[in-house]
Amino acid sequence: MGSSHLHSSTLKTALLFGFCVLLQLPEIVFGTTRHYTFNIKSKNVTRLCNTKSILTVNGRYPGPPLVAREGDQVLVKVVNQVPNNVTIHWHGIQQLRSGWADGPAYITQCPIQTGQTYTYNFTIIGQRGTLFWHAHISWLRSTIHGPIIILPKKNETYPFDKPYKEVPIIFGEWWNVDPEAVISQALQTGAGPNVSDAYTINGLPGPLYNCSSKDTFKLKVKPGKTYLLRLINAAMNDELFFSIANHTVTVVEADAVYTKPFQTDVIVITPGQTTNVLLKTKPFSPNATFFMTAGPYFTGLGSFDNSTVAGILKYKNPSNHSPINKLPLFKPTLPPLNATTFVANFTKQFRSLASAKFPANVPQTVDKRFFFTIGLGSNPCPKNMTCQGPNGTKFAASVNNISFALPSTALLQSYFLKQSYGVYTSDFPANPLVPFNYTGMPPNNTFVSNGTRAVVLPFNTSVELVMQDTSILGAESHPLHLHGFNFFVIGEGFGNYDPNTGPASFNLVDPVERNTVGVPSGGWVAVRFLANNPGVWFMHCHFDVHTSWGLRMAWIVLDGLLPNQKLPPPPSDLPKC
Repeated sequence: MGSSHLHSSTLKTALLFGFCVLLQLPEIVFGTTRHYTFNIKSKNVTRLCNTKSILTVNGRYPGPPLVAREGDQVLVKVVNQVPNNVTIHWHGIQQLRSGWADGPAYITQCPIQTGQTYTYNFTIIGQRGTLFWHAHISWLRSTIHGPIIILPKKNETYPFDKPYKEVPIIFGEWWNVDPEAVISQALQTGAGPNVSDAYTINGLPGPLYNCSSKDTFKLKVKPGKTYLLRLINAAMNDELFFSIANHTVTVVEADAVYTKPFQTDVIVITPGQTTNVLLKTKPFSPNATFFMTAGPYFTGLGSFDNSTVAGILKYKNPSNHSPINKLPLFKPTLPPLNATTFVANFTKQFRSLASAKFPANVPQTVDKRFFFTIGLGSNPCPKNMTCQGPNGTKFAASVNNISFALPSTALLQSYFLKQSYGVYTSDFPANPLVPFNYTGMPPNNTFVSNGTRAVVLPFNTSVELVMQDTSILGAESHPLHLHGFNFFVIGEGFGNYDPNTGPASFNLVDPVERNTVGVPSGGWVAVRFLANNPGVWFMHCHFDVHTSWGLRMAWIVLDGLLPNQKLPPPPSDLPKC
């Protein structure tokens, strides 16, 4: 059992000079209040022969790491110094009775407007591991994002050997143009958006793109050591394969929950997911360097960024002074871009530890069952306008054929103040209103309905939710993220979910616990969670284009009877719409 004791020297370097490659983390007293200030500002950045102004936190891309221990209170003062409205979401933090700090625009708060500030105040309860923070309005998270690193309680240990170093690795996407202009044009024309120009590792495109050989993430390692790689997929619209040439890794955590370890040559990670892996380096320094590459897993229709980002793994070898470009270079082989079977086999390897110390508290009984269809559709083209979506329509996306319309004021505030009239309705359907052959021949009518409708749950309701992909405009994998809760992934399969036979395959013993899950292309996934956190909780596809098209909905969890089961009033500095 390894100690989680870490040093602060490299963190200090990170705070001075930007994103930290080998992040040595500080000792923090259990129960400490951690203060951060996030200044949203513009900065000129050069990538792929192109210099442009991007939105950043504290001038960094990716943004600074937020480091805390399980049990710490975190206060983050966000200062908006740009013309855009901004919010920050602490992705995967469960926000127990602190829904005002969750961050999705017009769901739990109105945006922070230019020149305004808001202090996010939350306590990390029962969580440790890797998560990430990001902007949660329009497409601003393309550059506004960074890691959340939650250390175990002081004097607690990891359930695996102590790593020699810890390395955050954030995957992202880079546009040579303003991503806000990309999604604005798509929503106006009804067409699919232009795709990114590159993928990035820790903000760097790597040597496989023009003009970016100097913009390459390099990981220098020592032989015979174990490194903890904290993988984060912050890409906007792409699931990714990741591999390191001639090396295997051991998966030990998913979405900040420890898992039963398993070895693999390739990682599959969807936008919104985090995966911690142990990399054990070779016992002797090889006279070579190794690419670590990431490329897309894509199952949909239309265009996508079919490129590959590379970083370099290099061994420290005092006896070898050859320049890095003179050493032999090994490249990994990634699966085919549409390797759905490979992805299914990979995801099924994840299991919770389910130990006495880290139990898998899967709800064994179910109070409410839901069946949600997930997929794309279309909206009619407005009169006197030419649309570039399917058959002259506008692309839309929906849950149970409802494309969620963001309100003009925050749902949580409307709910708390009992002013829901005209803002939202609480009649979101538990099942599709019109059943059909979800993965078969698509229906003739691809139109979706539009509305702001939510599900209302009594406090402490145990929920089983089956999410079914649809082939209306082509089957496609969808990474679904639930705010406010983790859930247990109890089953998945291809084709149409059968309620008579599907439950027989459910794992109610040690299923993986996550906050983001990929609904398989042409298939379904079943999850369970306990609705014991009062508030309004967003659920949406973590492909931002699908969220922009309406693939989103909200759960409202009512207060319980006891004082510690009720949502406190909003903070005094909550932004106003």
